[in-house]
Amino acid sequence: MDLIISLDGAGGTTVRVYRAIRQAIADGRLPAGHRLPATRVLAADLGVARNSVATAYERLVAEGHLVARTGSGTFVAAAPAAPAPRLAPADPLRPRAAWTYTPLPTSAGVLAPRYDFRTGIPDARLFSFESWRRLVAAELRLRAHDPGGYADPFGHPALRAAIARYLGYSRSLRADAEDVLVTNGAQHALDLIGRVLLRPGDVVAVEEPGYPPARRLFASLGARVVGVPVDSEGLVVDALPRAARVVYTTPSHQFPLGRTMGVDRRRALLDWAAGRRVAVVEDDYDTEFRFSARPLEPLYGLDTAGRVLYVGTFSKTMVPSVRTGFVLAPAALRPALAAARQLGDGFGQIAVQAALARFIDEGQLARHVRRAVKAYAQRQARIVTALSAHRGLEVVPSAAGLHVTALAPGSARVVAAAAARGVAVEDLGAYGSDSTGFVFGFGAIDPALLDEGLAVFSEVLRRET
Repeated sequence: MDLIISLDGAGGTTVRVYRAIRQAIADGRLPAGHRLPATRVLAADLGVARNSVATAYERLVAEGHLVARTGSGTFVAAAPAAPAPRLAPADPLRPRAAWTYTPLPTSAGVLAPRYDFRTGIPDARLFSFESWRRLVAAELRLRAHDPGGYADPFGHPALRAAIARYLGYSRSLRADAEDVLVTNGAQHALDLIGRVLLRPGDVVAVEEPGYPPARRLFASLGARVVGVPVDSEGLVVDALPRAARVVYTTPSHQFPLGRTMGVDRRRALLDWAAGRRVAVVEDDYDTEFRFSARPLEPLYGLDTAGRVLYVGTFSKTMVPSVRTGFVLAPAALRPALAAARQLGDGFGQIAVQAALARFIDEGQLARHVRRAVKAYAQRQARIVTALSAHRGLEVVPSAAGLHVTALAPGSARVVAAAAARGVAVEDLGAYGSDSTGFVFGFGAIDPALLDEGLAVFSEVLRRET
């Protein structure tokens, strides 16, 4: 790799080369042990005499910044001076207030708690990484001699067709490949939808309690986000703001309560949206994992007015690192969504998308889901049994997904005390509601530690209440 240094400033050529290399070492741009280019090569790159570079090297060696090794080359000394601190500008550029970064509790480098009941994390131990590796490697080999170029922002054609077929038999949805736009997960799909539909100041109705990343995303686009209560039947349609432009909902497995929106409520929501030309974003994030009862037909399948955008993801079904989701949208919105995708990141990882298409079509996804459902059902049952034994807890019925919610007073105090004992459970109040309680995820927890973790939580609960 070429060494790029600036020769600006006063002094002769030798002095300027010496000063530039010394500054690069001080800044940390040339780390300890790094091999510098030969004097002939660097002189040609800089357009200066070789003798100027050689003299600069000799001075830097004499001062201990560089080490010359006969037959090997010239290297940055093993213990150069500490890089000079960068001074913050007096008037730094600042982002809009909506953009604040908070690392996720599942971020790389974050030490997992011993008893991990955090939500939204599937069990990677259940996933067949060996099969997945084989498929991705095969697709990469097929593209070894690809001349290059840009791909379709709608997504790989084979994956769009595979998703349509999969939704047909898993969710009873009538969809064709043309209906599917592939995304980098559900959050990416929500971002595209927001960019296409929302103007600054538009009202977005979201469930409360609800999914915080969706709320924050719509707010970051300049929308006015309004919380709408949820009851035993799901989103309360009568409480929707009349000015809403978009309604975001999780009808098949409400997050975080876990309830299912009834058929009558679904039809009421669709009638409300049709009469006001409102878009309904249906986030169906984890209902492949069903433990009892047949799933109700998604809003997308009941919609006859072209109001519903159906968002799905493989982050929960498989593993988050697959980083693939999708959106089914009314025909009139598809070109705009593709344009937003094209402007934002162009297109996705073609080899991964092609491998996922084969993973679905070979039946491996269906087999993985069946295996995971069996494991998750056992964990859910153990959690429900343990929580139901506490008189002060009201376990919310849930027939699907990766978490269980229990209503109880004083949850914030208990959550903090449990964390001190190594039990990571989430506070329902953190999801934007007056309700208090606990949300137990069961994808991340080691099954061998599940009962022990529940026992520790029970001990904390009895002590704190």
